Amino acid sequence: MRSFFRSLLSRSSVPLLAAACSLIASICCQTARADSSVTLIATSAADTSAQPDCVILLHGLARTSKSMRPLAEALQAANYHVVNVGYPSRKFPIVQLAELAIAPALAKCREHTPTNIHFITHSLGGILLRQYVSNHNIPELKRVVMFAPPNKGSQVVDKLKNVPGFTALNGPAGKELGTDADSLPNTLGPVTFDLGVIAGTRSINWILSLYLPNPDDGKVSLENTKIEGMRDFLSVPVSHPFIMKDKNAIRQSLNYLKLGHFIHDKTLLPPKK
Repeated sequence: MRSFFRSLLSRSSVPLLAAACSLIASICCQTARADSSVTLIATSAADTSAQPDCVILLHGLARTSKSMRPLAEALQAANYHVVNVGYPSRKFPIVQLAELAIAPALAKCREHTPTNIHFITHSLGGILLRQYVSNHNIPELKRVVMFAPPNKGSQVVDKLKNVPGFTALNGPAGKELGTDADSLPNTLGPVTFDLGVIAGTRSINWILSLYLPNPDDGKVSLENTKIEGMRDFLSVPVSHPFIMKDKNAIRQSLNYLKLGHFIHDKTLLPPKK
């Protein structure tokens, strides 16, 4: 079936490229209006008598901090201070976004003088963190979980970045996420921090998936979420736009922050509430 659609794509690329951009827009439009400034939503830990770790959340491209709210609530219940960052992902290149979003989030975390600072990111958020730590030391940095990060770029960007409307929908940062050797993710090198990656294997966007090697999540191939230096890797049957809200993915991320690994034996997962 996929080979049939690939053949169709080669014969009528322009209309399908336009349709692909339209599908991207349909996913992004509900949050685009809020994508205009940096916001820091700080949430105190459930147990205020302790001195808990702090977790910084970084959303993906054309999303807002609202997309990370279920994760923030789970972290608060697990007794973490949480700083849920909203940043204008479609307005600036990745280098500027990294400074704009992460520096004030670290300052907010440090108001509680935590021993450890963790990050959980979705998609572009993971690339912002890699960019930031390439230029800055974070002494308190303990563990990081990335949901669906384009660590080696995405073939979708390779195919669509020059299509009219792509930059309007995805901004300069979106155009930097290709797979060529000079793309920003591929110039950052291996990670040197404690990292676990959770990647999706289900797509709700069959047009974009035509550009991606299987398995993929509709935006990034499974293989391109991986990065040299990561400590653990897990795939889940979830699509790119919803992986950070998936209950199993959230539970796995909390386990990684606590123990430094995912639970690969599903029988050991705690029951769903």
